[in-house]
Amino acid sequence: MKTAITELFNIQYPILLSGMTGVSTPELVAAVSESGGLGILATGNLNNDEIRHAIQHIRKMTKKPFGANVPLILPGSEKKADVLIEEKVPVVNYSLGKGDRLSRAVHSYGGKVIATVVTHKHALAACRDGADALLVTGHEAAAHGGDVTSLVLVPSIVDAVNIPVIAAGGFADGRGLAAAISLGAQGIAMGTRFMNTMESPVHPRTKLASIEKNVHDTIYTHKIDGLPCRAMKSRGTDRLIRDRIPMLRALFTSRAAAKSFGFPWFKMFLGILLAGWTKSIQLARMANAYQPIQNSLALGNVDEGVLLLGQVTGMLHDTPTVSELILRIAAEADKALDQTGQCLRS
Repeated sequence: MKTAITELFNIQYPILLSGMTGVSTPELVAAVSESGGLGILATGNLNNDEIRHAIQHIRKMTKKPFGANVPLILPGSEKKADVLIEEKVPVVNYSLGKGDRLSRAVHSYGGKVIATVVTHKHALAACRDGADALLVTGHEAAAHGGDVTSLVLVPSIVDAVNIPVIAAGGFADGRGLAAAISLGAQGIAMGTRFMNTMESPVHPRTKLASIEKNVHDTIYTHKIDGLPCRAMKSRGTDRLIRDRIPMLRALFTSRAAAKSFGFPWFKMFLGILLAGWTKSIQLARMANAYQPIQNSLALGNVDEGVLLLGQVTGMLHDTPTVSELILRIAAEADKALDQTGQCLRS
């Protein structure tokens, strides 16, 4: 398959692994890249040394292009971005921040930049800041999708920008890839679907839950981790939503988050307190959500934990290898596009 995305990143299929914290590990990244897609390493829960080691580990497992993401809203994100630049990661994906400095640095060594966006305002800003492509995330997505569904958001941003768009949110099979191409996107990114593959590090009980749940079993709210976020309905998710004192709870939970982010706890909690009331509540909820999310992913405690899950969970029926999945999606997309062409010609 050839699109502007496969040409831009020198990959075989226009299929990307979303950079999911706790899921998009070096092994999963390498598996996606080796299978012809583009794996994106999640760095949100890694300290600087761990990021460097992860990148070097990926390079031992694959010689093909790969990426790494950096959420610019997190404490210490600038130093994490510096590690990606020093390691000359081929594709850097940023979100939740201004990417002009990052784009200049990545372009200086010949790398490419993907900006994750959910609004036209941020899409246009990313274009001005030098992004090479946009990862446009619709309402259906796990975690931080936008307020608008992919069916509407993707083509509207395609019409507004002059760089390639990668569609995310609601994609799990070849029909979705064909639909994204029809909407003007040049590829898709998948999170929930890749989470349930053989190479994914997620606990088997969590993978099973993603098969058992249907399209109605998620909830979208800003009270999970401080940003508009989609997660599976569970007691753990409900507990975060009902929390009336997130700042007090964050006094204790922020220690685990700070350790994972490789950031001094005192500086992190002080930053939460000094960020202004609205931002403080947002960061406090983010700290409170960290451990429940990890419990769900690593321990399989999906009911008491919090599982960030897209609506496509209702379309998952198996746990294939990454290679099997990508080949299946490519074949399904070819068939769907051919059938669409036949319908339009008849």
